[in-house]
Amino acid sequence: MKTRKFTRRQVIATTSAGMLGTMISWPLSSIGSGSYAKVKLAINGGEKVHPGSWPNWPVWDQSAEPGIIEMLRSGRWWRGSGEHVEEFEKRYAELMSAKRCVATASGTTALITALGVLGVDAGDEVLVSPYTFIATYNAIFYHKALPVFVDSDPETFLLDPKKIEARITDRTSAILPVHIYGLPADMDSINKIAKNHKLKVVEDACQAWLSEYRGKRTGTLGDLGCFSFQNSKHLPAGEGGAILGNDDDIMDHCHSAHNCGRPYGNMKVTPGYPLRGGNFRMQQSQALILLSQMKRIEKDNDIRLSNALYLDKKLKDIPGIVPYKLADGATRAVYHLYPFRYIKEKFNNIPKEKFINALVAEGIPATGGYGQQNKDGLFEEAFNSRGYKRLFSESRLKKWREENHLPGNDQLCNEAVTFYQSILLGSKKDMDDIVNAITKIYENKDSLT
Repeated sequence: MKTRKFTRRQVIATTSAGMLGTMISWPLSSIGSGSYAKVKLAINGGEKVHPGSWPNWPVWDQSAEPGIIEMLRSGRWWRGSGEHVEEFEKRYAELMSAKRCVATASGTTALITALGVLGVDAGDEVLVSPYTFIATYNAIFYHKALPVFVDSDPETFLLDPKKIEARITDRTSAILPVHIYGLPADMDSINKIAKNHKLKVVEDACQAWLSEYRGKRTGTLGDLGCFSFQNSKHLPAGEGGAILGNDDDIMDHCHSAHNCGRPYGNMKVTPGYPLRGGNFRMQQSQALILLSQMKRIEKDNDIRLSNALYLDKKLKDIPGIVPYKLADGATRAVYHLYPFRYIKEKFNNIPKEKFINALVAEGIPATGGYGQQNKDGLFEEAFNSRGYKRLFSESRLKKWREENHLPGNDQLCNEAVTFYQSILLGSKKDMDDIVNAITKIYENKDSLT
């Protein structure tokens, strides 16, 4: 079966599709009751379960406009001459229970900055989850380091800590766990391994604003944590990112590195630039948008959590539908996407893509999540470059290719189905429509074969 891959923007587009239809109310069904038996599926010309719309995203707050207009008229557009980025950094650190925050231009530049400050350099190896957005790997490539994949646990959608140590070499310098979809990774296990092997830990929390592990906010549990504020995110500003940390010296270096290498804080003031850096600064306009959006994130996350837990309870009773499992120690997820696994053998071996198409036809936008990105062309493009051939021996790259067989991740990519986060801002009736649509497909699966 060919696995479908989706970018963030395709997820948003899919979420906006298929919203119109003839109004109809479907009663709740008990699995096996036969109440949906022989009801024509929408993909076969029947009436859809959910003919209405879904909440839009992002949501603009017009009360933010006077402050943005004032800033634009003042000419204080960049952080060097304005105060709003600094205000956002302070407020976001407080929200996330972190000591310090450095705001960046994107989640990608946050990852690039964090990895560089913690010493990841050319020829190093970084252990990373294969089930993530491609920016996670690109940040490693930026430093001319080698992304080394740790297989996924299909049940949690996350890096499997039990498989970390087998991937460590004398060149490994860091672990980059990803709290994908806002599902917290098992940070106790990851940090213990990192400590034993003297490795740095950078949390990719780019989809995990306010998720919690043992009651603590993700992004504050490693050496540094990175976030994204891209347009699809729970805290959106079009683009933008942040680094969180609790060590003042490290955060001073993060600030310097994201600001062209200018000394900052307790760093020794020099006539020139004390370290390498780039222009990864957040703009004033982004900060003002984020300060406005912060007013709603906690309430929205509470709604998403309530609806996700409701779906967990209902969907697990449908044969072949397996909701995600929280990792050991995870106490709160935030659901940038709501994920479950589709076991096609319970649906007469109907391919996942056909199941998704049937679900979309019923008015329930869904995607297949991430594909097998560890097999994308960018890896061979990098390894065949002059730089990587100088940095890594032919035998090391050969071994990388041999180890790039990840059965857990392959299974996850083949089975994963996701709902975009704004769907979880709907009503309980909307959630019932999701359950009813899947039930309808299950009870009429013979008509899809």
